[in-house]
Amino acid sequence: MNHKMIRNILGWILLFQACFLLVPLIAAVIYRENTLLSILASILICLAAGLLLARKKPQNTTIYAKEGFVIVSLSWVLLSLTGALPFWFTREIPSFVDALFETVSGFTTTGASILPEVETMSKSLLLWRSFTHWVGGMGVLVFIMAFIPLSGGQNLHIMRAESPGPSVSKLVPRIRTTAIILYTIYLVLTLVECVLLLFGDTTVFEALNISFSTAGTGGFGLRNDSMASFSPYTQIVVTVFMLLFSVNFSCFYLILIGRLKDAFNCEFRTFLIIVATAITLITVNMRHAFDSLGEALRHVSFTVASLISTTGFSTENFGNWSEFSRLILIFVMFIGACAGSTGGGIKVSRLVILVKGIGKELSTMVHTKQIKKITVDKRPVEHEVVRSVNVYMVSYLLIFAVSMTLVTLFDQMDLVSGFTAVLATFNNVGPGMNLVDAASNYGFLSIPSKLVLTCDMLIGRLELFPVLLLFSPATWKK
Repeated sequence: MNHKMIRNILGWILLFQACFLLVPLIAAVIYRENTLLSILASILICLAAGLLLARKKPQNTTIYAKEGFVIVSLSWVLLSLTGALPFWFTREIPSFVDALFETVSGFTTTGASILPEVETMSKSLLLWRSFTHWVGGMGVLVFIMAFIPLSGGQNLHIMRAESPGPSVSKLVPRIRTTAIILYTIYLVLTLVECVLLLFGDTTVFEALNISFSTAGTGGFGLRNDSMASFSPYTQIVVTVFMLLFSVNFSCFYLILIGRLKDAFNCEFRTFLIIVATAITLITVNMRHAFDSLGEALRHVSFTVASLISTTGFSTENFGNWSEFSRLILIFVMFIGACAGSTGGGIKVSRLVILVKGIGKELSTMVHTKQIKKITVDKRPVEHEVVRSVNVYMVSYLLIFAVSMTLVTLFDQMDLVSGFTAVLATFNNVGPGMNLVDAASNYGFLSIPSKLVLTCDMLIGRLELFPVLLLFSPATWKK
């Protein structure tokens, strides 16, 4: 274990966190808010700790898979702890556990909030909440790799540990160039959405916040009703971009270089089929609840896009919809977005591999001597990828069951509330159903339940294993 290199990178993480905090600091200056000193104090703490850890670059800069997982996990923990400081210092969130929950929810792009009245918050901290979505959406380490070559070409271990999905590949030979390409696409899409929103009923401040939240598929809103009081035009723009940010960013790159056939791969096509099917079924089922078919289609499309992208915005309290519609929404929440996107969930690529794996096993049972490999887009899927997907699913279900047991024990919640609270945080969705629906918040939960769900958000965002490896004795052996 290269402890010195880990310490050095964690120092850089804190220095970048100080830079990130300049965003709410500038907002505090512009709006002349009394949060200025608290944000400044948070920046100084990050700078001091960062310089202390990163002051000396070690001679051995090698990073293997083990170091990559540890760096990513500890980086996200550090970001969450320091990111909570402005909320806590300003006393806009008096409890540090609540401030940590809100910050973790931001960086992991979950969007679950403990705040009962969002509109009473200062503009600087509202912007910080949304900006944490944007920073966490693509991945902090991916962002840093775009500026600093961390480990002489072995940064792929970090990218694989932080990027969502069963496998991560380079777009171009150099990892640093790949990181720059990804963040350029991310930034351009964010700016395009922001400009389009300005043509609607949003102010510049609102357009920025909504764009940050949509890009990171986070869902922190500026109003207590989330997106319900915005115009239909704004809701449609957000719907489109929630779906765009749910797509593997490699697809956008492939489209730009003219490889359209490769861009519209099996995962992309499956994602579109799932979205279209869910929208059609729920619209038919809920048609009677709206004034017109157009209104029903708009709200249902927004809700499906919000939940499959794991953004968590809402225009309707879908917790009050029919049982059939809610069941489909739960399936959508489980599946989540595509691998390599900013969305959470199990990922469509894993679903494709699992379904093909079941088909392979059934075929093998009938033809016992048959040797058949799983293929996706006419390319064979390596056995290691299939095995990792199977292990992921077993681990996912075990953690889900333990978390649900603990939350329902600590707070004596009903089954639907407990189930969807864990589902919404573990899959980085945000709102659940019943007690934690789109019209409610997580503030009523006990401290133990909040800590469980906070851990779920981190574990879910980092795809389980980077966080779990921190608790393995083998990780820390030389």
